Amino acid sequence: MRREDGGTMLDDVAWHARTVEETLAALRTGPGGLSAAEAAHRLGEFGPNRIHEQKRVSLINLFFDQFRNFMVVVLLAATLVSGLLGELSDAVTIIVIVLANAVLGFVQEWKAERSLASLRRLTAPTAQVYRDGRPEVWPAQSLVPGDVIVLAAGDRVAADARIMVAQDLSLEEASLTGESTPVAKGIRPLPAEGAALGDRVNMAYMGTTVVRGRGLAVVVATGMDTEMGRIAHLIQTSEETETPLERRLNQLGQILVYLSLGITVIVVLAGVIHGHALYEMVLAGVSLAVAAIPEGLPAIVTIALALGVQRMIRRNAIVRRLPAVETLGCATVICSDKTGTLTQNQMTVKQVWVDRRSLAVEGDGYAPVGRVLDGGRAIGKPQGAWEIVLRVCRACNNARLVETEGGFAVIGDPTEGALLTLAQKAGAREPGERVLELPFDSERKRMSVVVREQGGLQLLVKGAPDLLLARCTHIWLSGASRPLTSFLRAELDGVVQNMASGALRTLGVAFRPLDRPLQDAQDAAAVEHDLVFVGVVGMMDPPRAEVKEAIRMASSAGIRTVMITGDHQLTARAIAARLGILPERGRVLTGAQLDALDDDALQQASRDVHVYARVSPLHKLRIVKAMQASGEIVAMTGDGVNDAPAIKASDIGVAMGRTGTDVAKDASALILADDNFATIIAAIEEGRAIYDNIRKFIRYLLTSNTGEILTMFFAMMLGLPLPLLPIQILWVNLVTDGLPAIALGVDSAEDDTMQRPPRDVREGIFARGLGWKIVTRGFLIGLVTLGVFYAAWRVSGGQLRMAQTMAFSTLVLAQLIHVFDCRSVLHGVFDRNIFGNPWLIGAVISSLLLLLAVIYIPLLQPVFHTAALSAPAWGAVAAAAAIPTFAVRARRTTRRAGRRRAPGMFRA
Repeated sequence: MRREDGGTMLDDVAWHARTVEETLAALRTGPGGLSAAEAAHRLGEFGPNRIHEQKRVSLINLFFDQFRNFMVVVLLAATLVSGLLGELSDAVTIIVIVLANAVLGFVQEWKAERSLASLRRLTAPTAQVYRDGRPEVWPAQSLVPGDVIVLAAGDRVAADARIMVAQDLSLEEASLTGESTPVAKGIRPLPAEGAALGDRVNMAYMGTTVVRGRGLAVVVATGMDTEMGRIAHLIQTSEETETPLERRLNQLGQILVYLSLGITVIVVLAGVIHGHALYEMVLAGVSLAVAAIPEGLPAIVTIALALGVQRMIRRNAIVRRLPAVETLGCATVICSDKTGTLTQNQMTVKQVWVDRRSLAVEGDGYAPVGRVLDGGRAIGKPQGAWEIVLRVCRACNNARLVETEGGFAVIGDPTEGALLTLAQKAGAREPGERVLELPFDSERKRMSVVVREQGGLQLLVKGAPDLLLARCTHIWLSGASRPLTSFLRAELDGVVQNMASGALRTLGVAFRPLDRPLQDAQDAAAVEHDLVFVGVVGMMDPPRAEVKEAIRMASSAGIRTVMITGDHQLTARAIAARLGILPERGRVLTGAQLDALDDDALQQASRDVHVYARVSPLHKLRIVKAMQASGEIVAMTGDGVNDAPAIKASDIGVAMGRTGTDVAKDASALILADDNFATIIAAIEEGRAIYDNIRKFIRYLLTSNTGEILTMFFAMMLGLPLPLLPIQILWVNLVTDGLPAIALGVDSAEDDTMQRPPRDVREGIFARGLGWKIVTRGFLIGLVTLGVFYAAWRVSGGQLRMAQTMAFSTLVLAQLIHVFDCRSVLHGVFDRNIFGNPWLIGAVISSLLLLLAVIYIPLLQPVFHTAALSAPAWGAVAAAAAIPTFAVRARRTTRRAGRRRAPGMFRA
């Protein structure tokens, strides 16, 4: 049964389209299963029934992979340079930074690759199998195609199987297909084409759960050939995309290295040409190179992200991969699963049609709290047709409601749980003794029970309205049974269609008095006709209350929300329209329609499709990749196994913390602790604020470094002595640059953070004028620093140490004033409260105290080659240091005034 290419003869067989007899014949087995000898032979042929993992990267290799980043290589080079300069403390600091980042990346990647282990936990450990005609319990790994397995309530299905016998059999498949309600199973063959995974009601799939009834099934696929195995393969082959932040930092590292090396070579050559000693200039040049490369940048980025993560945890968002925080801030599309993400995953009756009236039901979920309203008024004691509807809801029901810490839960079928909740809300009485039951299945699409009431025996029936109406001859209206005329049938058809268009699943209710006891289920089935129709119950998995507002906020921030679900098109369309996802003429695409599109056509369609319905895990992965190919930054949310491949492949994978499977969580970068879609919006706001903060301290660090480089560059080009010594450059780089930059990383978000559109994915780190700000402010800082040095050198009669100390102090003060200007992305130093960031105030004060220490403490003066400054000298230093910030402020004020006078002459 295995082909030459390694595949099996069973691959891609449409088992759902074959009869039970054809399936058994194709698998060379029978109703009594395989013999033990044949099962052992097939186990050797097909292999164990388990999910295989790719060859895993060793932990050592995984750790050393963290050092292949370009910026890390640059930092290691800076470590070598610092060691050669004798700056061992600097070298040790850089090594600590590199190791900390490597450990962090190692831990994150190790956690992210645990998805397959979670898949294994979803597979059943044992199964009841027929071997040699007898039912026996075997390890699930020993199952092979052709085995006949027993399905019973509470079992986890151990392999993909074609159902042979179904007795009131229903399976929970939400984690695989996204279907929010259990699927009633049957045995009839289905069409080979067009049957989505969730429509194959004669199949049972590995990892799903039996919630009701019993059955027998023949195994058709095991291990990696199962639908669960295909998902595992998709996870293995899905590539995690590099985040925009990682791309930008790599670009920044390369730019800084090449730029700093070029300028350093020029500075060294210019100094030598003007008579400076080669050793002295090489030492100064290497110091400049180290200063130009902000070795603290990865550490500050990590600190900013980590602190942002703590803020997000307080808002119920748990981050598993730090760069994902920033990525979420530039998301352009949120692809959300419907069941359990946009909705509550709790079936709830919302409307009942009875006695030609439409009743509204308050409350969501299984809590029996809420009123039943008729025209806005609460209904009292159930009577007439309404009492019959409630009697059927309670009697045709095998579910139980239990109270838990988090509220109420249902044990059994969610649909029956919704009916039981309705009955308790309305105060329905206990039905009579149940004498006989005809269970629901996918062929009958109805359930009937015989109950003993005071007036005698009654047959109570619930089922699909269209099929139930075909068995009804009368309808209960105004307290009496009346003929069901064609006019009334048309009215009922309209009621059902109207409910369905409002995302309600409909269930018909009927009854029939019996004039004799029934012997068995076959006898009862014979009287399921000439029924009296009573009403229609409409239920739904209600949307979460906060989701609509969250989607509106996302839209105002320029983010499109797309629903991707395995549910039916009509239900998905109605829910999406109610939540504001689907505009009036918005487009909906089904899985079958998606199959007809090639990748280019899907990429084009993805730009205007708002809802994808009846889709498979592979469809979800294709959708995410099509959106990414269109330049979108995609956030994919979900909670089921079926979501895991797309979650992992997306730019930012988001899993639900409460209802999410382990597979979805391990594939994700962000977990919502409260399963609240609105938490995503809070995370987006944090992500944008964090990226703004990263740009702030990049602006500060590079402006400072530019000022240092240009100070040295101008001096060498003019033939002046060294205005800054190597030890002073390194001190500024480690102390003055580091503390304020870290404080900028914890700055609060600006008021207009969520009013801006998402950033362009192609946007570089220096976009929106950041590069120009760095160059111009760095130029001014370098200019005033050199000016102070030259003036002090000339006025003091050539006292070089005094002049270098004043230049050193001017550089530090200019940077510390400039840091307040960096707090606003678009505005200036006085447009935000200067005292709004206490950490920054503390960092600036600390840097000033350290500056005073190296200038005035006698023990440090020879180390840093400084001299004590007089009060007039400090006055000159402070005045010069303020020039860059106030010059830019004056220029900005002049430009704003010009725009007000002649708005047409200036750009906005």
